[in-house]
Amino acid sequence: MSAGSRRDAPAAVRWTAYVAVAIVFAIACAFLSNWQFSRNAQRSEQLALVAANYDADPVPLAEIIPAGGKLRAGDEWTPVTLTGAYLPDDQLLARNRAHGGTAAYEVLVPFRLDDGRVLLVDRGWVPPGDQQNSPDHVPAAPEGETSVVVRLRPGEPLPASGRSAPAGQVPTIHLPSVARLIDPASGDALEQSAYGVMVSEDPAPATRPQALEAPSDDPGPHLSYAVQWILFAIMGFVFIGYVIRTERAHRREDAEAARTGQPAPARTKKRRDADAEAEDALLDTAGR
Repeated sequence: MSAGSRRDAPAAVRWTAYVAVAIVFAIACAFLSNWQFSRNAQRSEQLALVAANYDADPVPLAEIIPAGGKLRAGDEWTPVTLTGAYLPDDQLLARNRAHGGTAAYEVLVPFRLDDGRVLLVDRGWVPPGDQQNSPDHVPAAPEGETSVVVRLRPGEPLPASGRSAPAGQVPTIHLPSVARLIDPASGDALEQSAYGVMVSEDPAPATRPQALEAPSDDPGPHLSYAVQWILFAIMGFVFIGYVIRTERAHRREDAEAARTGQPAPARTKKRRDADAEAEDALLDTAGR
């Protein structure tokens, strides 16, 4: 191996390491970008589902969830009509729900339909109490025969943190847990695949919990984040290319200086030193 080859070997190894780092960084960026594209696609599907179902005309519950059936993913948010009566003795509160800028409570009341099935109805939210870990007042559900319009939602999972709730409350709208907390006869008949978010009640009560907000139509930042990760990957290669190009230029300058017997160019002086000298010159001029 020639002396020139021996001098080039460390640079070649270093440049190879630079490129390897850029490739690893680009792979990580590609993974994160794909993850954000997937989240954007999921969000787009959710928005399309809301747009298709949220304001549809109500239909009987049996058309969406027949006896023995389950709520299909494509039927979420569909309005359905219920005829029967509330079971106020089995009322529960879902705690720590974000409404009105507070950790509010959502009022959950099982509703027994005329066909014997029971559907949990979320009647809306109430603010926390002033002096206790429960609301000061919860508007009562209508008594007797009632017609209710609700939008169907799937049940929620149990909290990952394992947090619990006081008696008469639940940490999430986990339908199997609700079934165990209410009267056994009602729990056995409770629909396990969905609950309903109340739209209207007939007869309408004088007061009712505050209605839940409509779902947001914000697509979120996922698409812009996905593009940013792609740009980061490209910038990684651009930066490595700049470093290698600069180093090669310095090596050529050093080789030319050695060939001509001139001193190597000084590169240790930083830009901020030049800026400081310019500022000093301006101050000297102003002081004269």
